[in-house]
Amino acid sequence: MGVNAQTAVPAFTAGQVLTAAQMTEVNTGIPVFATTVTRDAAFGGAGEKVLAEGQFAYIEATNTTQYYDGAAWQTVGLTPGLSCVKAETTVTATNSVTADNVFTSSYTNYLVLVNYTINGSGQLKFKFRASGTAASTNYNFQIIEAFSTTMTTSTAGSQTSYLAGAYGAGLETATKIDLFGPQLAKATTVIVNNTAANGALTTPISEFFYGNHTTATAYDGIEIFTTGTNWSGTYAIYGYSKTV
Repeated sequence: MGVNAQTAVPAFTAGQVLTAAQMTEVNTGIPVFATTVTRDAAFGGAGEKVLAEGQFAYIEATNTTQYYDGAAWQTVGLTPGLSCVKAETTVTATNSVTADNVFTSSYTNYLVLVNYTINGSGQLKFKFRASGTAASTNYNFQIIEAFSTTMTTSTAGSQTSYLAGAYGAGLETATKIDLFGPQLAKATTVIVNNTAANGALTTPISEFFYGNHTTATAYDGIEIFTTGTNWSGTYAIYGYSKTV
């Protein structure tokens, strides 16, 4: 617990002589608790305040300020639209990276952002994972590629992975992957936008991949890899908020 954290919210009586520790609790203003568990245990006991509407509390574990509305605790402020579930991770000359236990019931849809350079000609791809094992069947997608004034389309069905980018060696590239319900035991819809980010490239290149993974399995993780020598860059994973 932090220096301001407490485990009780005392109710003083008339004429009571307060100790230095009790005065310190009062001087902290909004009571501070390590977790919601210690918060809940701090009200209603012997010598403690009864929890009532308008009570405030600060929770160290989540760095949030809360208030009691008479029925439940609510968080002060707006709920962010995106919540980071996998902090930005640096990748250096690695063929494959995995992130497990990132897809949960806390969110329905997810966003994966990848900045990458393939070290050797190849493609950037990904697979879903469940309990540490990658799924290697039933990836299907439509490809729309635009380069200069030319646009081409193609399809790929029953693949062993999902395509996320197909640029040549050394080109700095960015990929945005939207995943719809990967943690649900049903087909997962996927949308990928991939584009070159090299400052020396004056002709834009864009790739769009739309499709699904038809295996009705609940996945908790993802593997991002290349068919080239290896890749370098960063990636992060976010959950789309369910509430406002």
